[in-house]
Amino acid sequence: MSLGEHLVELRKRLMIAAIAILVGLVAGWFLADWVWDMLRQPVIDIQEQQGRDATINYQDITSAFDTKLQIALFIAIIIACPVWLYQIWAFLAPGLTGKEKRYAIAFIGSAVPLFLGGAFAGWLVIPNIVRLLTSFAPEEDAAFINARQYLDFSVKLLLAVGVAFVMPVLLVLLNFLGVLRGMTLLKSWRVAILCIVLFAAMATPAADLLSMFLLALPIVLLYFGAVAIAILHDRRADKRRATELADYDLEPGPGGATPRGDAT
Repeated sequence: MSLGEHLVELRKRLMIAAIAILVGLVAGWFLADWVWDMLRQPVIDIQEQQGRDATINYQDITSAFDTKLQIALFIAIIIACPVWLYQIWAFLAPGLTGKEKRYAIAFIGSAVPLFLGGAFAGWLVIPNIVRLLTSFAPEEDAAFINARQYLDFSVKLLLAVGVAFVMPVLLVLLNFLGVLRGMTLLKSWRVAILCIVLFAAMATPAADLLSMFLLALPIVLLYFGAVAIAILHDRRADKRRATELADYDLEPGPGGATPRGDAT
C-alpha cells in the first residue's frame, strides 16, 4: 500500500473506534451514577463508621456535569475496548509476520485480564487510602472533598496499578522477541523489587504500609512468573538453535556460530 492508502486505512480505523466510543459514551452516561456511587463509597463510610463530617462537594455550577461526563467517558473507553483494540490490531497485522502475530495475540489476550485485575487491586486499596488521609484532619473539622480531584485521584490510581500489572507480560514479550534474556531479568531481581516497592509507595500513602504491600506483592509474583517463563523459553530456544547448528556441523559461540573444533 502507498502512504496515501495507509492514511486512508488509518482514518477508517480511527472513525470506527471513535463511533464505538461514542456509542459506549451513551451507555456510560446511564451507568455513571452507579459507578460514582461506588467510587465515593469510601467517603460515605467515613461518615457512617467514624461519625465524621465528610462529603463530596462541587466547586462551581458545571462541576457536577463535568464529573459525570468524565465518568461516562471512562466507562465508554472500557466498554468499547474490544472494538478499538481490534482496530489497532487490524491496522498493524498486515505488516507483521506469522510469529509476530502470535506473540501480539498472546500479549493482548493476557494483558487485558491482567490490567483489569490490577484495576481491581487498586479499587481494593482506595478505601484504606481515603480513610488514612482523611484521618489527619482534626475530629472537629469537616472534610469537604472536591469531586473533580477525588475522581482524578481514583482514576489515576486504578490506571497506574492496572498498567503495573501488565509490565511483566511486556517483559515476556520482549524475551520472546529476543530483546531480553531470562537470566538478565533474574539477575536484576533486586532492582526490580526495589522499583516495584517504590511504585507501590508512590501509589499509596507513606503511612499505609498494608496497602503498599497489597499492591507490591502481586506485582512481585507476576515479575518472577515472567522470569520463569522467559528462562524456560530461552532454554527451549537455545536447544532448538543448537540442534539446527549441529545439522550444519556448527556450534554456538560468543561471536556467532563457528565450525566444530575451531579454537577461534
